[in-house]
Amino acid sequence: MSEEQYDVVFIGGGPGGYAGAIKAAQLGLRTACVENRGSLGGTCLNVGCIPSKALLQSSHLYAEAQHDLAGHGIGVGKLALDLKAMMGRKDEVVGQLTKGIEGLFRKNKVDYIVGTGRISSPASVEVTLNDGGARTLATENIVIATGSEVMALNGVEIDEKCIVSSTGALALAKVPKHLVVIGGGYIGLEMGSVWHRLGAEVTVVEFLDRVTPGMDGELSKHLQRALTKQGLSFRLGTKVTGARKTRSGVELTVEPAAGGEAESLSADVVLVSIGRRPYTDGLGLEDVGVKTDNRGFVPVDADYQTEVAGIFAIGDVLPDRPMLAHKAEEEGAVVAEKIAGHAASVNYGAIPGVVYTWPEAATVGRTEEQLKEDGVDYRVGKFPFMANSRARANGATEGFVKILAETGSDRIVGAHIIGPDAGTLIAELVLAMEYSATAEDVALACHAHPTLNEAVKGAASLASSGKAINI
Repeated sequence: MSEEQYDVVFIGGGPGGYAGAIKAAQLGLRTACVENRGSLGGTCLNVGCIPSKALLQSSHLYAEAQHDLAGHGIGVGKLALDLKAMMGRKDEVVGQLTKGIEGLFRKNKVDYIVGTGRISSPASVEVTLNDGGARTLATENIVIATGSEVMALNGVEIDEKCIVSSTGALALAKVPKHLVVIGGGYIGLEMGSVWHRLGAEVTVVEFLDRVTPGMDGELSKHLQRALTKQGLSFRLGTKVTGARKTRSGVELTVEPAAGGEAESLSADVVLVSIGRRPYTDGLGLEDVGVKTDNRGFVPVDADYQTEVAGIFAIGDVLPDRPMLAHKAEEEGAVVAEKIAGHAASVNYGAIPGVVYTWPEAATVGRTEEQLKEDGVDYRVGKFPFMANSRARANGATEGFVKILAETGSDRIVGAHIIGPDAGTLIAELVLAMEYSATAEDVALACHAHPTLNEAVKGAASLASSGKAINI
């Protein structure tokens, strides 16, 4: 078994691991990244963010051709779905991007080691290579960036055929007649939207009394109403207690979350999407003294260091932080800076979250519910896309921009958007919050006309002065 010396070894080649490895190499550290999937990018790029967005875009175009283009004076004739070609395009996008990361590794001189890493000591990582053999990597620093995996549901066994995780939902061979989605979070709503647009009846079963828990309540309610208008069905306050496979699909047993009579719900495909849990199996954490909490997360200090000096952790394995790819990327870059001896930090109050349904829903900062709970005085500025000229011209007027500004200071403390391109529009408000801008600062900035961004200006004006020109 050969031994090589590194300054830092990242275990996991997902968004946190690959971004951190590239940044570390750019800072002059001899860096290796260990990944056993066989392709870089982690869950996000291979079976998460990227393939789901490819299918969301393709299915959106299909639904638009079905329902919306005629209103623009465009006739498309008889519409046909080529699901195989759609899936092929999705796979091609994933392949191009994974190869792109390999190219960035070569460019920045990061050693990409294809295999399964195990921490054998605070200064070494043993790698079982995918193509046989093993390597020992001696290193001054180790970063755990192994991400997360699908959370299981008792009584519902995933087989990736008729009972699928998000991974299986990205690769169905045909459009289901009836898809039941267990879980009304980001992933469940996105994948439910994809298959509904392509012709499936979709029922979302959510344990809580609302979808997208944790999102601003007004935004969440509007999103559910919009998806209901499109044809998705929702069973809120409902829990799934069992699943039985039948010749035609799956028979679920459901009952009220608060208690009550059980009933059956039939589907030919069931998607289990109740969340994710940290993936740390086989890392040897206990053997080297790295502790996890009762949910399997790895606690760290302000420098992302575990209780063991020289062993760090980032991304989805960290407790009490959002499981988001872009958050992991930020942590990867910051931990590399810290290992190199530089000052760096992540502003967790300015991490955006986006649901890529149609309309999109995007959020950053605190919700109204959180501000009320904390006793913070605030003002609300809400501007509807119905009053935005570009949204009217595009025929996409669903939703609004909502800005929450602290009374007195006028500082923006939360922003929530539901509507066209919300995931892009939120970036302006993330930047504003990063620089502690006030609502007036955003309102005074000149926005091009006609653009969707003018709705952000309008909401900022309303939050700051209570008045806006176009409403």
